[in-house]
Amino acid sequence: MRNDRRADQPAPKGTEARHFAVSIIIVNWNSVEFVRRAINSIHLWVSSVEYEIIVVDGGSHDGCGQVMAAEFPGVLFVQSQDNIGFGRANNLGAEHARGRHLLLLNPDTQLRENSVLTLLRCLESLPRAGAVGCRLLNADGSLQTSCVQSFPTIFNQVMDAESLRRRFPLWRAWGTAALYSSDPKPAEVEAVSGACILVKREVFDRVGGFCPCYFMYGEDLDLCFKIKQAGYQVYHLPETSLVHFGGGCTDKSGGDFSNVMMRESVYRFLRRNRGIGTAIGYRAALGAASLLRLLLMVPFLLFSLNSIVRHGTGSLRKWSAILRWSLGLERRMVDHPGHSLIKPSKFPIALSSKS
Repeated sequence: MRNDRRADQPAPKGTEARHFAVSIIIVNWNSVEFVRRAINSIHLWVSSVEYEIIVVDGGSHDGCGQVMAAEFPGVLFVQSQDNIGFGRANNLGAEHARGRHLLLLNPDTQLRENSVLTLLRCLESLPRAGAVGCRLLNADGSLQTSCVQSFPTIFNQVMDAESLRRRFPLWRAWGTAALYSSDPKPAEVEAVSGACILVKREVFDRVGGFCPCYFMYGEDLDLCFKIKQAGYQVYHLPETSLVHFGGGCTDKSGGDFSNVMMRESVYRFLRRNRGIGTAIGYRAALGAASLLRLLLMVPFLLFSLNSIVRHGTGSLRKWSAILRWSLGLERRMVDHPGHSLIKPSKFPIALSSKS
């Protein structure tokens, strides 16, 4: 693989300029070690596919550019001066991509087989497929059920609990039935995780890429929703898998930030796709649910303090943050720099050449 294009030269328009089957886009934010491992696994496993790798640094300035220059000179590195969020960073990478398809890959992933080829064959064999994802595994080999998702509703968001998911894994509200099927064929689903999603470039362009209104979380659901609205299908492919360590980047932001941003992203999804009334109903319902959970924790706080310290403080902090968000008291997190409902998708960037 060789990429001899300078990073300050966006990809030429037109299919004749697309020299690769797949453009692999990795967004970095203070996760250079994960990026290094991800790229090494790509070079180790991917064969029989013409591909390029594009790494976009979302304003972390953690030395990723220097690592790419020293260890992976064939990788196209794009530096954003600001932390612009996951979706917008992927859009930036797509502007420089020359592949017929885009593989959007989290930095904290690691291939264990030639999943790129398997996903590519699946995508190109299904005429109405717009995007396809695969099984995601934890570091211990266990399945991440988040690799297949349903679109958010007030009901499935308020009812969402790990205990219910374990007890009723095939419940339609979760949208994860495809994960438990013994059929190895691709299964049509509502949404797949943005940790690994292969999307046709023409479809990505047609739906406008990721919406810039999401800073983190929810952008993959919104993308899949737009793909289906455009008349294409989204598939889960159980035939192949890769490791997704999870939290490699977002853990650095703190638990409260992640908990709040997850709910804010669902709110924005509902507002964009279901209407303001549904979004307000979701905020109110989640506020009531979080208040109820906190009230149920009071007896444990009074009589089982040691148990709460060992097992419950995370939940206490989590649901307190969610309650504050539902009351509009977490604007400092929601109004994160570079994050806005109305910010345009174009923004100033600084680019580095790695050829």
